[in-house]
Amino acid sequence: MGAELHGVQWGTDGMIEGYEVPVHRSLSDVILLGGVPRTPAILLWTTATALGFGMQQIWVVPIAMALHMLLATLTRKDPFFFDVFLRALKSPKILYP
Repeated sequence: MGAELHGVQWGTDGMIEGYEVPVHRSLSDVILLGGVPRTPAILLWTTATALGFGMQQIWVVPIAMALHMLLATLTRKDPFFFDVFLRALKSPKILYP
C-alpha cells in the first residue's frame, strides 16, 4: 500500500495507483536500417551512392561499408548515441559559473 498525498493514493513505485497507460515498445525504440539509426544510415548511403556512382568514385563504397559497420557497433552499445551526440554539438561550449 502506498502513501496518500493531497487525497491521491500513490503506489510504492511513485506512480498514482489506478492510472497506468500501456506504451507500445515501437514508440520508444530507435528505427534502424541495417543496425544503424535511420537518419545517419540514409545520409551515409546517399552520399556514398552519389560519390560512388554519380561521380564514378568506386573507392567510396568500401569506406562507406566500413563506416556503416562502425556506426552499427556504436548503435549496438547505445541506441541513442547519435541523438546525444547531436545534442552535445548544439549545446553551448562554455559553461558559466
